[in-house]
Amino acid sequence: MSLFSELQKASSEEDVKDAYIKALHLKSYQKNLIDIQTKEVWFEAKVGCKVSTYAMFTQLCFYVAQALKDGEEIPPFLCVIDSVKAAIMETQTVYSLLNDKSVKIKWGKSASDVTQEALEVVSQYIGTHFVSFRIETQEKEFIDTVQNAISTGEIIRTQITPDNLKQVFDRWVEMIGREICGIEPENYCLLFFADIMSDGTVSTHENLPAELLHKNNRPTFLLDGKLYELGNYDGYRKFWAIYNRPPEVEYRNYLLERRDSLIPTDERSFKGAYFTPLHVVEKAYELLNRTLGKNWQRDYIVWDMCCGVGNLETKHSNHRNIFMSTLDQADVDVMKAAKTCRAATRFQYDYLNDDITDDGKIDYTLTEKIPQSLRTAIAEAKAGKDAAGKPAKKILVLINPPYAESGEGINKGNKEKVAKTKFARTAMKEYGKATNELFTQFIARIAEEIPNATIAMFSKLKYVNAPNFEEFRKNLNIKYLDGFIVHSKSFDGLKGDFPIGFLIWKLQEKSSFPKEISCEVLDKDAKPIGQKSFYNLSNECFLSKWMKRPSANEEEVIALKNAVTESGIGKWSDNAIAHFLCDSNDLQNAGQATALFSSTVKIGHKGTCYVTPENLWQAAIVFTVRRIIPHTWINDRDQFLQPESELSDEFKTDCLVWMLFNGSNLTAGADNLIWDNREWSMTNHFIPYTEDEVNAPDRFESDFMVRYIEKLPHLSGTDSPFSCEARAVLEEGKKLWRAYFSATDERAVRDKYKLNRSDAGWYQIRGALKSRSESGDFPPVSFTAFETAYRTLTEKLRPLVFKYDFLR
Repeated sequence: MSLFSELQKASSEEDVKDAYIKALHLKSYQKNLIDIQTKEVWFEAKVGCKVSTYAMFTQLCFYVAQALKDGEEIPPFLCVIDSVKAAIMETQTVYSLLNDKSVKIKWGKSASDVTQEALEVVSQYIGTHFVSFRIETQEKEFIDTVQNAISTGEIIRTQITPDNLKQVFDRWVEMIGREICGIEPENYCLLFFADIMSDGTVSTHENLPAELLHKNNRPTFLLDGKLYELGNYDGYRKFWAIYNRPPEVEYRNYLLERRDSLIPTDERSFKGAYFTPLHVVEKAYELLNRTLGKNWQRDYIVWDMCCGVGNLETKHSNHRNIFMSTLDQADVDVMKAAKTCRAATRFQYDYLNDDITDDGKIDYTLTEKIPQSLRTAIAEAKAGKDAAGKPAKKILVLINPPYAESGEGINKGNKEKVAKTKFARTAMKEYGKATNELFTQFIARIAEEIPNATIAMFSKLKYVNAPNFEEFRKNLNIKYLDGFIVHSKSFDGLKGDFPIGFLIWKLQEKSSFPKEISCEVLDKDAKPIGQKSFYNLSNECFLSKWMKRPSANEEEVIALKNAVTESGIGKWSDNAIAHFLCDSNDLQNAGQATALFSSTVKIGHKGTCYVTPENLWQAAIVFTVRRIIPHTWINDRDQFLQPESELSDEFKTDCLVWMLFNGSNLTAGADNLIWDNREWSMTNHFIPYTEDEVNAPDRFESDFMVRYIEKLPHLSGTDSPFSCEARAVLEEGKKLWRAYFSATDERAVRDKYKLNRSDAGWYQIRGALKSRSESGDFPPVSFTAFETAYRTLTEKLRPLVFKYDFLR
């Protein structure tokens, strides 16, 4: 267990001492008036975090003053510790103060009772001469610093390395960046690199975007011709008391390349500032060798129009064949300072806005940013021959473009400017919702600009099979060559578990987007673990189109944001018995966007459907299919499809039972729901038992499900509509329903689950029973038998999802 975790459990000062002794591996120590005393360090300890670092150091100085007076041995270091923070200081720092006979310090009677005067004098004197740490985020740095001090007799500053870069940057922003007057947060990283890539006076790199200067012996930053000064200097001194600069030579260029990880998240996703891991880049180059031939680096002109700081090209052996453009001039400056691909042509260019005419054409004379040599290469590639009539060099677009999107609902984005790039507004009218994605805008312009280029691209896979990209695929003349997918966890800063594809395509006339592509699957370490296919199918094949969706009427009902929590007022539908959330059509969203409610659901999703007696059988199947297959990073983008063969009665009724007892069946019965100063009720139509079967104290408002089950056709050779697996679930569920009615819950539980009528739903009953078990005031109710039966039904149904082609 970490030191911080131990400290959060500490309830006394002794607990704090013991935690630090254990973490620092202190062996020869004493606990006396000085909380922890070794030959090398004296520690002052507190529980909690209310006493300031200065106050604790003042208490230690009391002991040092006494030791000086008595001629006792004094250690070289003083350290203060509590539940969240710590600091260390060389004892010699305070010798001048304590030995100065002209300074009369009124200490007080004891270290724990030092006077305010003593605190003020010591605090002013020690200033920023100590190194402080927040244990939650700097535990390792603290432990290393103290152990090094003990072993070497020196406070050794922490090195800045690739492993702690983000942590160091965050601390720099907290202690220095926010004190720089007038700087925008998105430029913190530029000033950070100027600061760390210097020994305080001399920079390790020439021509970095920002520069560290000094004015009146204080640090000042120069960026874009403007000086930025520190509002407060204390944080700067404290920071550089902790860390050593500049970084070791072996790390410097790599740290500059990782500028992407320091850009604010929103800006990062819009600009595509995601460092492509080098082990993944190596796999990409291996695939390019197999697909384009071993001489492709000689035979192809390469253009990366969103190169960032260029790590995707560092594996290329012929930089003279490379053109590298990027949105930010600062990235170009970093590449030049780090001498990344120095023989390549590197330039600033906004690919989705520069050189676009008002009618969506490409005109290089608008900005004159595109080098003439690249214009010539593009023209010759289109013509197929160079000026001498020889075959022209082919063009490979090698990119890891931005992943930002704009949209609504479950894929809601916050990047309004994504769909407002000039190319999207003027040249993508036929591409449908692909205009909401930056990376598909790149593909669309490439197809217009270099219609016979080869594209090798890192991206999400949604453009291959997602419903919103059907129009995009129809309008793209392209041939698939080869590819792999790799876990998104390989890329720092990407949230979620999904595949990133590196797919190689050839733009060419008379080629339509393929119906199926196959990719090698690589884990996050880029090791091969199998194959995966993706399917380009018509939206009319998708499961989202299968159910008939009844229209709303004018009847007002309470709107919900979960099973029994009010969210507004909604509309109902004729003969409706439930409202079904079934938004989006892929496995990525199925888990959080599949649920059944007894009233209108209103939680920001557009994909809903009213359930009626007529479409209930379909709702049960769609519910089950969407929730029963576990989501993985590999199947994240798989689309649910309509069944291609007739479904058996047994499958239908198994799905019904599976839905009734799933955790996302949020149907419920409740009174006294309040919204807009009105009282609302809702009826639960999904109880599969009669009142007598479960010993209910009162009549259920609805017996719909019992009557519905009675009308189901019996399975062949049985006197029941249910399989043995479904019957086992129903039987175990009945026991839990009876257990619920066997006692009355506490008021807090009744209020939480709105247990004010007899037709409680599965969500309410499950929650109430588990609350009883946790309280200890009721006999515990075991769910083991039910869970075993439900798991058996689940294992039976899962392969049928593929047998009936709901998923491929």
